[in-house]
Amino acid sequence: MKLYSLSVLYKRESKVHLLMGGYDLQSFGYFQRGSVKEFMVFTSQIIVERCREGSRSTVKEQEYMCHCYIRTDGLGGVLIADHEYPQRVAFTLLNKVLDDFTQKVPAHLWPDGNQNTINYTELDGFLAKYQNPREADSMMKIQSELDETKIILHKSIEAVLERGEKLDDLVAKSEDLSVQSKTFYKTAKKQTSAV
Repeated sequence: MKLYSLSVLYKRESKVHLLMGGYDLQSFGYFQRGSVKEFMVFTSQIIVERCREGSRSTVKEQEYMCHCYIRTDGLGGVLIADHEYPQRVAFTLLNKVLDDFTQKVPAHLWPDGNQNTINYTELDGFLAKYQNPREADSMMKIQSELDETKIILHKSIEAVLERGEKLDDLVAKSEDLSVQSKTFYKTAKKQTSAV
């Protein structure tokens, strides 16, 4: 699972512009990174432009999944990830980012803002934190812990059953031994009384 891009955009009527973007492009070659970043910015703008305000949507572009959330105030977020990244976690992240952005950047700066005029540095931190959705998202973390617990319980039950089978074998052997020891005792008693 991998996150590549997290962008905050502003949509006014049919115009969309990038307010701030964070990128993790280390999995691409050094000379490809500029082109990949341009592609991600372009794709993010097109998706926000074509989606309705107040909506959430996911668009597949080649091997990437572009998760988009546009609020009714025109503020939008786009998260570009691989196809394995959980959709619920992606929209949770977008919601958190847009709420945080709203608290830290006044709305009157959005219509004319860009990466040079807006001071918001948290996107890279969000990208880093959410690279592993099991660690960042509490529900996925709990589900992962439950899965691990279930595996441990299955192994414990299997071990108990194996021990149970071994105990059954021991009990059967001890019952056989008891019968043999009673026979031995009777035979020994007869022989000593005959002497």
